[in-house]
Amino acid sequence: MNEQEPHNINQLSDEWCIPITQFADYLRFEKQYSVHTISQYTSQLHFAALYFSKLCDNWFSVQGEHIRRYSMQLRGKQLSGRTISLKLSCIRSLYKFLKAKNIANHSHYHNPAEAIKGPKFAKPLPKNLDVDQMAKLLELPVDDPLAVRDKAMMELMYSSGLRISELVGANIQDINPIEGEILVRGKGNKERLLPVGRKALSALTAWLDIRPHFAQPDQQAVFLSSKKNRISIRQVRLRMQQWGIKQGISSQVHPHKLRHSFASHILESSGDLRAVQELLGHTSLSATQVYTHLDFQHLAKVYDNTHPRAKKRPTPDQ
Repeated sequence: MNEQEPHNINQLSDEWCIPITQFADYLRFEKQYSVHTISQYTSQLHFAALYFSKLCDNWFSVQGEHIRRYSMQLRGKQLSGRTISLKLSCIRSLYKFLKAKNIANHSHYHNPAEAIKGPKFAKPLPKNLDVDQMAKLLELPVDDPLAVRDKAMMELMYSSGLRISELVGANIQDINPIEGEILVRGKGNKERLLPVGRKALSALTAWLDIRPHFAQPDQQAVFLSSKKNRISIRQVRLRMQQWGIKQGISSQVHPHKLRHSFASHILESSGDLRAVQELLGHTSLSATQVYTHLDFQHLAKVYDNTHPRAKKRPTPDQ
């Protein structure tokens, strides 16, 4: 969902725009979604409204058949199954909101998008760095202050599985070096307390020792740019990509790959999917499963050792 806001949005009447604005306010103030996420929702809904407005008077007169035709038009544009599904999901979410808030003024109002599913698509497994690659990446030379900062950022992301937004949003008061913990605010502004490993604490301490040279008075951000501002997501991505090249990592390095490597390595060692779910801050277990690619033999071993009616593998003398 990378499209920009449609240029001809002014063609839409209030009957189309007001529900979108109400939905955006709900996402902002009640769900506490990020500005970027809200922008993506509203952009997709404006695109859909431009299509539906040629067929209907408002959102409440849209029928399932109209949404099916919209879906077929998207397929005709050779869009990927993932993209089409995301667009339909935005429409479905709008109607759920309108019904929940009784904005439709009819308690029996039916969501016309509810039964319309997007095309099936394969979900590619996210890539991770193996343990040796992570060690190689994190052995970067700390011969200048920014390298000290970058090492601390990468060590912390890999140690605690942070999202990039959680990393750049971290404040000084969130870190408890005595207990080896960090308090992070994830999606929906939900807080969780995470352990920080020994090497990450060491890297953080080295950065915090020189951080005052970068910090303006009352600056609370843990990680700062050379311009003495809170470091941006774009800057973090760029620096990690550059370090991946410098350290000779064969695949592209980006923040989410460090988070996924954290999840994969913890899961491969423990097999505890629920614990990884808690550490990652996922609300559902299915979201965590996307991060995993344990081989079948490991899963079979867990099954055999834990299921009360599992068939134990025969011993050689049986």
